[in-house]
Amino acid sequence: MAADTPVEYIQHHLQNLTYGKLPAGYERVDPYTNDVTVLQEASWTFARTSAEATDMGFMAFHVDTLGWSIFMGILFLTLFRMVAVRVTSGVPSGLQNVVEMSFEFVQGIVRDSFHGRNPVIAPLALTIFVWIFLMNSLKLIPIDFIPQIAQLLGLEYFKIVPTTDPNGTLGISIGVFLLIIFYSVKVKGAGGFAKELSFAPFNHWTMIPFNLVLEILGLITKPVSLALRLFGNMYAGEVVFILIAILPFWIQWTLNVPWAIFHILVITLQAFIFTTLSVVYLSQAHQDH
Repeated sequence: MAADTPVEYIQHHLQNLTYGKLPAGYERVDPYTNDVTVLQEASWTFARTSAEATDMGFMAFHVDTLGWSIFMGILFLTLFRMVAVRVTSGVPSGLQNVVEMSFEFVQGIVRDSFHGRNPVIAPLALTIFVWIFLMNSLKLIPIDFIPQIAQLLGLEYFKIVPTTDPNGTLGISIGVFLLIIFYSVKVKGAGGFAKELSFAPFNHWTMIPFNLVLEILGLITKPVSLALRLFGNMYAGEVVFILIAILPFWIQWTLNVPWAIFHILVITLQAFIFTTLSVVYLSQAHQDH
């Protein structure tokens, strides 16, 4: 669908490639010809318009978010395995130097923030940091480059930055949340974890209902705050890139280059914040009072 106005252009670039189920009798409007087609039976299909994506409901999939997330994960594993196989004991150079710097940086985060004993935490923190950094880095690709290629392939909508989709950031944060619950029960026992929720912050049986509300609410806000913080910062940056793209060509480079350079810091900072908070939350889960 051609974007005739700046508003349509912005809306188009903020819409995900959505695959979902439309019910029988649904009226599909062709975005190019405005022809209406009535579905004779329920169908799984790609959304042609943002309205169709909305009507697909909760069970729809953001294919671009899933695809780029998986691709960045595979890229992370491939690069790090390549370095692990070819590692040398001398002075590191190139990719090996980058990987070793990443190891040392994440090791510092874990050393400062994690106060338990668990060999899984450091590899987990490294995975979270590098994976989110790689996904965030997709933002530095020119805003129209990949979507235009996707349109040539017949894909109407296509976003390439998974962290600008709350479904993507919530998926990672829910994974961290499940680990928090798992290690809380494993380290403290089911009874110990229940006691912690029931008798903190006020250590008296009459305050159990109040404590439970506070503690459960605190648990729930951890993954939500992790996801929304990352999403909000990445989404805002994406909107600025889109706004710059609708300006006259001679102005775009004047604004785009400084913003992209500044965003390199934002990309790294958001990966660092998400990783650090994840390690802190997991450290709290390992503390047996």
